[in-house]
Amino acid sequence: MATIKEIANRLGISVSTVSKGLNGANDISEDLRQLVLDTAVEMGYTTKRMKKEEHKKLCIFIENMDYETPNQFGYEIILGFKQAAYRDNWDVSVFPVNPEFQEKERYDTYMLKKGFTGAFFVGFALQDAWMAQLASTTIPTALFDNYIKKNPNVGYVGTDNFEGIDSAVDHVYQLGHRRIAFLNGSVNSMVSDQRQQAFFDSMESHGLSVDKKLMANGYYVANSAKYHVPNFLAAGATAILCGNDLIAAGTIEECRLRGFRIPDDISVVGFDDLPISVHLFPPLTTIRQDRIELGKSGYYTLNSLIHHVSIGKTLLRPQFILRESTAPVRSPVKAG
Repeated sequence: MATIKEIANRLGISVSTVSKGLNGANDISEDLRQLVLDTAVEMGYTTKRMKKEEHKKLCIFIENMDYETPNQFGYEIILGFKQAAYRDNWDVSVFPVNPEFQEKERYDTYMLKKGFTGAFFVGFALQDAWMAQLASTTIPTALFDNYIKKNPNVGYVGTDNFEGIDSAVDHVYQLGHRRIAFLNGSVNSMVSDQRQQAFFDSMESHGLSVDKKLMANGYYVANSAKYHVPNFLAAGATAILCGNDLIAAGTIEECRLRGFRIPDDISVVGFDDLPISVHLFPPLTTIRQDRIELGKSGYYTLNSLIHHVSIGKTLLRPQFILRESTAPVRSPVKAG
């Protein structure tokens, strides 16, 4: 666990200023106080007051998502949630879970047994056992990228996938691309379903038909590209939209292995704006999800539910990020 001195050294301020920020003193600015609190959360600092308030406990359940290092998708979501919860003196625990655990432990029972007031679900699949139980839970629960109908105790937080995918399609369309492929993520995912429908809608709104040879579902990993990109190239794709940046990284590599230059021969667009995006060659045009703000929104939604304000959906706007992996269309290159 970090100390006040270590936080002070990280920020280049005095120990007394850190103490004031942690204890809500009114003789420092709100911006500095929030910076101290955010840094304390990131470094794992816990106040004595929070240790005593054992009843103020929230948890984050996470599945199928990496979150332990800054370059992983879930890291900033968890950090943002913790930063927001810390300001209200909540103690937040993170629990990785798997399907076997969900079959063994009922959600409501586990929450009551452990004394948690509410939970944030990150990375869950639609078929998970706990997802079915959320239809009737009385525990305040916020979901990232999942939605439960007709339960006032459960809320959804995510990014507007329809706006994000539409901005990607519109970008390559304006560059002259008409043979646009879409390599989506895994099935049994609400996000994948939304992004697929968004792709259909956007193609139609741009007067383009969807060629089934230019669509596929893989997984949200780079390795998916090798199974589908060769088929896209053979079918004459000039632009490939990807379900996330990891798929896009694999797509760029797969195109290069087959003699296609990015972006001269093929344009590639990702989704998420992970830290790796700017380090790819070429740097990746992508759709940014603000993961810190998604995490904070997860807490705000959960806190509202705890206080009997029923929030159904919270959608953040995506941001289009232009880099060097897209360019005006040229005559399609035949796959070798």
